[in-house]
Amino acid sequence: MVMFLAAGAAWAAPPAGPPVPAVPSNSPTALGYSAQGADTCLMCHRTNARVMAIFRSPHAQPNNPRSPFGPGGLQCEACHGPGEAHVKAFGMKPAGIVVFGPHSPTPVAKQNSMCLACHKNVARVWLTGAHAANNVSCADCHQIHAGTDPVMMQATEASVCAKCHQAVVAQFRMPYHHPVLEGTMTCSSCHDPHGSFGPDMLIKSTVNATCTSCHAAMRGPFLWEHQPVTDDCLDCHTPHGSAVASLLKEPTPILCQQCHDLAGHPSVPYGPQGLPAGMPNPYLLIGGCVNCHSRIHGSNSPSGQYLMR
Repeated sequence: MVMFLAAGAAWAAPPAGPPVPAVPSNSPTALGYSAQGADTCLMCHRTNARVMAIFRSPHAQPNNPRSPFGPGGLQCEACHGPGEAHVKAFGMKPAGIVVFGPHSPTPVAKQNSMCLACHKNVARVWLTGAHAANNVSCADCHQIHAGTDPVMMQATEASVCAKCHQAVVAQFRMPYHHPVLEGTMTCSSCHDPHGSFGPDMLIKSTVNATCTSCHAAMRGPFLWEHQPVTDDCLDCHTPHGSAVASLLKEPTPILCQQCHDLAGHPSVPYGPQGLPAGMPNPYLLIGGCVNCHSRIHGSNSPSGQYLMR
């Protein structure tokens, strides 16, 4: 109802109510985050079993201060970003929401930046690895909403890596191989998937340092050394799998004769078909050079110059 004042009457302002506190410019609400957090998200997403599985994961532990759902955490929006615009759009389009996965409209760099903001230990080495160089997202390997992330489990890690590294999986099916498919080892036993300062994202700075972290007996130093051993294990071995025992690249003596010729030794070189090119030495026919040179990685015997003892 409109009221008019009588002539000469003074207008009086209505009594003031309680002061409304200003919203800090850096508060979650001012930055576009939902005031109700996950409760707002669950109004639409509560029937999605894949979304609800996050409550069985480490990312939704209410008593863990490091968890997005911990005290003071931004819950869903800690990873997906401010959701106010998404809610106002009735969920019909991402509207600024970060979407994870290989078919996401969100750039991989943006997806990964959300993960690396919390996972500082990964952030330190991420840009050194081939996964970062090839625009692989964290969500390509990790299932954040899963109660148990398959890539974090020893029994299932290799199956996640195999989705991309199929040639390596084929090598693990060779007669002689590291027991990765059997679950005794994992890919991360030798490689750091997030990045490394060593070659091929190895967990150590060199190939030899990685191999000898398990094969300590081959580390040395030895009184009498075999030069390829100190140089690179891959000179003789193939790491993932081989048709030859001990993961050798070729059977002996063919492998040995790639470096050692006839000079000063009663042997004959083997031809391309694996057959002797002349009269073979009987010791070679029954198994190869290591029948005599048994300390092929190195010897500490005073008379072990030829790696025979």
